[in-house]
Amino acid sequence: MREPIDPVGLDFERVSPKLVTVRLIERGLGALVLTTVASLPLVLHLTGPWRGLPAWLAWSLPLAVLLAMIWRLVLIPRQVRAIGYAERDDDLLICGGIFFQRVMVVPYGRMQYVDVSVGPVERAFGLSSVKMHTASASTNAVLEGLPAAEAARLREQLSARGEAKLAGL
Repeated sequence: MREPIDPVGLDFERVSPKLVTVRLIERGLGALVLTTVASLPLVLHLTGPWRGLPAWLAWSLPLAVLLAMIWRLVLIPRQVRAIGYAERDDDLLICGGIFFQRVMVVPYGRMQYVDVSVGPVERAFGLSSVKMHTASASTNAVLEGLPAAEAARLREQLSARGEAKLAGL
């Protein structure tokens, strides 16, 4: 689906749909830990040490955290479908976002190095992340959810194009 901020005449390559499963696992585990910690006042209220704590407050904290975590997990498939990239002659474009959409342009001549990383869950699904380090310290050009072979190809392609653009200076 084309967004209003997408450049005209440019098709974005989308990341692997396996990223949905990876994010559900990673964020699901985080949600479980956070809900467990948020349930501590409820457990203390029910077992006796915090009997003075109002019951509605003891129940509402873990419930609110659980609902927020479920909402985050429900949004993951749509967030992943929004992530994409496009290679042009002079730069790489990275798009993403549902509510707050973003198209980031990373000029090849500004790239200092390209980093490919893989975590344990990503490795199990054959995915990698590519991070572009540029002359700007504030640039957060990360492309997650690429198949390992595509990440390696993209790293080599970006490195070669970056060196070619720097040689022209």
